[in-house]
Amino acid sequence: MEQQKRIKAHQLVVKKLKLLNRYYKITQFYSFLKSTAIKALLVLAIFALVLFILDYFFLDFNAILNNLVAVYPAKVIFSFFLLSETILGIIPPEIFIAWASKSATPWLFLFMLATMSYLGGILAYFIGNRLFLIPAVKNQIENKIAVHIDKLRKWGGFFVVIGAMLPIPHSIVSLACGLIKYNFKYYLLWALFRYLRFFLYALVIFRIF
Repeated sequence: MEQQKRIKAHQLVVKKLKLLNRYYKITQFYSFLKSTAIKALLVLAIFALVLFILDYFFLDFNAILNNLVAVYPAKVIFSFFLLSETILGIIPPEIFIAWASKSATPWLFLFMLATMSYLGGILAYFIGNRLFLIPAVKNQIENKIAVHIDKLRKWGGFFVVIGAMLPIPHSIVSLACGLIKYNFKYYLLWALFRYLRFFLYALVIFRIF
């Protein structure tokens, strides 16, 4: 009897996974994931190439980064990065990761940057959530990020992971989550992939600098 229950439970899980797989195929999730992942690799490769060319022919980026570490207190850089990650990802995180590589404790600084990014996403979530109090502003922003909202409604947590890992502004995805009142506990869980993104990018950028 117990074995039959386990078999039925297993069959039910398999059936749900098949249905879920079919849904993601129909909504072109896999195609979107593939194209976005390719873009992420291209962005990282181009970023590294441009920095190499500029550093070799025009600028001494190592000197610039060392100067930033020496002149500006870490708390100033972290605060600026938090602001950037809250308001639509103004500056690419890769620049801050490069800055972290020049600190006395690069991996600690990287962890702090990832935490600032995570917190910035949470702040963006609550900004989006509060925009319901201002209908005119809410409608205007909804129109501007309608594509992201549509994908979030179709793919839920998987789109939050994509926003955390790949070159889709994390703050915009977080803002969209707040706008549609996506479950906050689930958002916090999926957004943790932001830490993995910083670690993977650091493996490349730390080698360059």
